[in-house]
Amino acid sequence: MRIWDLHCHLSGVPGLTPEERMSQLLRYADRMGIERLCVYMGMKWSQDPAADDLVKQNDEVLRAISKHPDRTFGFVYVSPKHVDTSLAELERCVAKGPMVGVKLWVAERCNVPEIDPIIQRAAELKAVIFQHTWYKTMGNYAGESTPAEFAELAKRFPNVPLICGHSGGTWEIGIPTIRDCPNVSVDLAGSDPTAGMTEMAVRELGTNRVIYGSDSGGRSFASQLAKVHGANITDESKQAIFCDNLRNMMLPILTAKGIKA
Repeated sequence: MRIWDLHCHLSGVPGLTPEERMSQLLRYADRMGIERLCVYMGMKWSQDPAADDLVKQNDEVLRAISKHPDRTFGFVYVSPKHVDTSLAELERCVAKGPMVGVKLWVAERCNVPEIDPIIQRAAELKAVIFQHTWYKTMGNYAGESTPAEFAELAKRFPNVPLICGHSGGTWEIGIPTIRDCPNVSVDLAGSDPTAGMTEMAVRELGTNRVIYGSDSGGRSFASQLAKVHGANITDESKQAIFCDNLRNMMLPILTAKGIKA
């Protein structure tokens, strides 16, 4: 079964350099039969990065993926708090560089109008767009988006494919929240491998809107793979979730860049 991992980081992985950490991730991925890794954000995270920190973290990802173009995909880290820098990073890392996707995290909520130029330009480049979301029982960070806020963004861009990170964390609430946004897929990464999560996503959204991701090195590959391997769904659905859905979403930009995968 082919497996592409939507959601990997350099943080939490042993190694003193981006190159060393990428090698470590691939060593573990090889043991688990994972073919491709999408990687975003640098070695040291900031919840509200300054403009120059965004550039630094993207530089580290560029270093990490440079020696493994046949195994890794880079996503550019951007922020609606730094629109000019984010647009410049899209040009540097995606339009003129090797990256193929966009990562938005917790600096600012995703329903603010300042995010629109970033989404528009990413869509023009056919980049995959990933937004972290969560419903925290103890309250979200000031800039942390919920699936409801992500649904607001999705409805402003109904023709742009978008990914709701972590299925909203509290996935029993997050998955139904984006059900009526057909342009939104969910990422399974980053929570405990609770029985029933993948089955609910398939039942509520359809197989084609569910994508495997691990959130490594914060989470183990094994625990996150178990969400799909252990789900009570068909093997055809597992293959779609493990690889085909993400690959189909990425094919336009991969084709534009001449990348065979």
